[in-house]
Amino acid sequence: MEADNRSKYVLTVSCPEANGIVRAVSDFLFQRGATISEAAQHRDPVIDRFFMRVEFEEVEAHLPATEKLDEDFAAVARQFDMQWSFFDLRKRPKLLLAVSRHGHCLNDILHRWSSGALPADVIGVVSNHEDMRGITEWYGLDYFYLPLTPDTKVAQEEAMLDIVTSKQVDVLALARYMQILSPRMCEVMAGRAINIHHSFLPGFKGANPYRQAYMRGVKIIGATAHYVTTELDEGPIIEQAVERIDHNFDIDELMQIGRDAECAAFARALKWHCEHRIIINGNKTVVFK
Repeated sequence: MEADNRSKYVLTVSCPEANGIVRAVSDFLFQRGATISEAAQHRDPVIDRFFMRVEFEEVEAHLPATEKLDEDFAAVARQFDMQWSFFDLRKRPKLLLAVSRHGHCLNDILHRWSSGALPADVIGVVSNHEDMRGITEWYGLDYFYLPLTPDTKVAQEEAMLDIVTSKQVDVLALARYMQILSPRMCEVMAGRAINIHHSFLPGFKGANPYRQAYMRGVKIIGATAHYVTTELDEGPIIEQAVERIDHNFDIDELMQIGRDAECAAFARALKWHCEHRIIINGNKTVVFK
């Protein structure tokens, strides 16, 4: 079977609600000989805003590069006051993982990447500890050890940003990286940094959250994947996973259930981001699954 070398793209659109948006986008693609393979729309009725994701490909006509599509689409975008982006699906996003000492999310993502389930190119792992060097190098990836003290935080983050720049990183995945990113780091990586953390109902913060949850007798445990902002763990939510529990579960079992939930939510969030299925809408997201 011959390899499929046809150009495949995604267009994402966000704009005020108006008549004719879908037709204008469809006509634009039709005029260039594109075939739409997937399309989804959403209207936020509270703010009266429209969101759209269109996946399309060339069949008979040869489609231009994203830069040319972007230039040609500007007239349509101005008509509807759009924020828009074109993505070439043949160009896999470059992913940098960050981890501290808990390796469950890192192991899960590396396995998904190596098996082809994650449409990204992992360029390496950065950490403030040495614990995850072995598994990282087993996968043949670079391990960037950046030790951290209160006095070296600024320099450590600058070194991380140097890696982001030199490796042309598209997304930073905080796979249980137990450090708070500075406002500068959050600004540089806005919309490109994804974090995962546990989600208890009710919520518990600080030391030993699983023990706190056990002592309180919680009935629901889960995880939240979200974009990173300067507000700690308050960025736009991408995905959540939830499991019911009861009095029969001990603390170790709660921890394992929580880690499984973290892996599942984190993996889905990264996959959707890499497939350009997410549009940020203020402090929340529209996710075209």
